[in-house]
Amino acid sequence: MLSENLNGSIITTIENKIATLEFGHPASNSFPSDLLNRLTNELHNLSTNSAVSVIILKSSGSGAFCAGASFDELLVVSNLEEATEFFSGFANVLNAMRTCSKIIIGRIHGKAVGGGVGIISACDYALATTESSIKLSELTIGIGPFVIEPAVSRKIGKSATAEMALDTEWKTAAWAGQKGLYAKVLETQEKLDQEITTLANKLASYNPEALFEMKKVLWKGTEIWNTLLYERAEISGKLVLSDFSRKALSQLKK
Repeated sequence: MLSENLNGSIITTIENKIATLEFGHPASNSFPSDLLNRLTNELHNLSTNSAVSVIILKSSGSGAFCAGASFDELLVVSNLEEATEFFSGFANVLNAMRTCSKIIIGRIHGKAVGGGVGIISACDYALATTESSIKLSELTIGIGPFVIEPAVSRKIGKSATAEMALDTEWKTAAWAGQKGLYAKVLETQEKLDQEITTLANKLASYNPEALFEMKKVLWKGTEIWNTLLYERAEISGKLVLSDFSRKALSQLKK
């Protein structure tokens, strides 16, 4: 399945019970709202697909894994409803990953910022390369990682999340591995793909009902996200309309 337009691409291939779901955008695999919506829809589709036992989530190219929210779109939102709707797009993706009936393996080949870190955190198992540094830089543009915080904190803990959110500098892939965001950090993309192929094939050979029950156990206690993430989206929506945020985003686009 291919879904591609000026707002990015979603490509899904299914083979041997393994669905490879790839998202892409010319601007360092960042997310405009349309791409967030299409990723959410595809996750829902795969969740109900009986031919799929495991999902590999990846992004296109060999550069950044994900640059987070589209700055172009953030600059044009003009009211609280539009801004909240945009950040709710990330809430929708995280909730779709959380409630997906399939185990999601993250293939993290490069750097991730902001919402990209949230998506990694919502993977059930993430493997990365040494190039896969991470950063939460939202405070520098007048907002904060409010929508993704529950996912990041669930994965690496409140202390490490606070360190990332307040320091706003790059953290190495090794640091992310030590904190539990990455299960393994490989030296090359070739080794990364070999590791993911081995893991995906192993998982695909297991009882899909057992995998589904395991997924439910792993995510138990996150049901509050159905409301919490959207409350957080409104906080981000309010802040992105502030003079501080407008000025910071404009400077970044120069």
